[in-house]
Amino acid sequence: PPPAGFSPGSGALNPFDRRLKRKQKNWAALQAEPAKCDYLREEVGGRIADRVFDITRTFPLALDVGSGRGYIAQHLNKETVEKLIQVDIAENALKNAVESEIPTVRVVADEEFLPFKEDTFDLVVSSLRYQSRELCVCALQIHQVLKPNGVFIGAMFGGDTLYELRCSLQLAELEREGGFSPHVSPFTAVADLGHLLSRAGFNTLTVDTDEIQVNYPGLFEVMEDLQGKYILCMGESNCSWNRKPLLHRETMLAAAAIYQEMYGNSNGSVPATFQIYYMIGWKYHESQAKPAQRGSATVSFGDLAKIEGLLKTGKK
Repeated sequence: PPPAGFSPGSGALNPFDRRLKRKQKNWAALQAEPAKCDYLREEVGGRIADRVFDITRTFPLALDVGSGRGYIAQHLNKETVEKLIQVDIAENALKNAVESEIPTVRVVADEEFLPFKEDTFDLVVSSLRYQSRELCVCALQIHQVLKPNGVFIGAMFGGDTLYELRCSLQLAELEREGGFSPHVSPFTAVADLGHLLSRAGFNTLTVDTDEIQVNYPGLFEVMEDLQGKYILCMGESNCSWNRKPLLHRETMLAAAAIYQEMYGNSNGSVPATFQIYYMIGWKYHESQAKPAQRGSATVSFGDLAKIEGLLKTGKK
């Protein structure tokens, strides 16, 4: 196993406690009726599968990084993916994986240390597995294991995820304790994604964002779903080294009041927003389309307002 707190090949400290993350995911996978808390992962897994179907080709060998219970595989078919390798840090998650029609091999491994040779996979997918610091490290390995002209399709939480909860907790802690510490793992900004993937070697990048909002009776139900069901079931609870172990009762009550006052719905419920970034990147191959040479354009951007007239002229 890698030294605690270090990233492969860089010697840099990793802000996430990966041993704790593995314990969390293994614990979550053993909970009763885990499917009840997987609604968001399954929804995002379906949307990633839709992006795979948009690519009109068959992938002989695909890799699902951080597959969990197989949230993407259950939406794919063997006409699109002929064989699938599922990798996850938690062995209990793989044991409880949902069966699919695709021939599948499951491997227990740390997603930051992919145990595969270079140029192995035609497709790599990942659903809500990475955060910004992890993606910076793992994108290099994903690019390495992809074949030329292979594609990476992934999704991760965006910077506005759980902003209602984070703001309420911070305001309550400032008021009651004179300062605050993170209780939810940090998220990245969309402006950083393209830069991270480009530095890893990907080209023809596509990044888009979406939001999914879930309503709860109150803050305590949000925390229960995140800590005891949803977030822990995904293994994405706060694993930062500087995390605070607990919140005082008075602080929680104050946060609940702030949450309701600032964000409450007219029916008494409170929203929790999950921002999702979807990314697509290709490994370079000489057959891929290339940009035209500089200065070869025949129409100026200034003429775009006249596009209808130019089209009519072209038809004549």
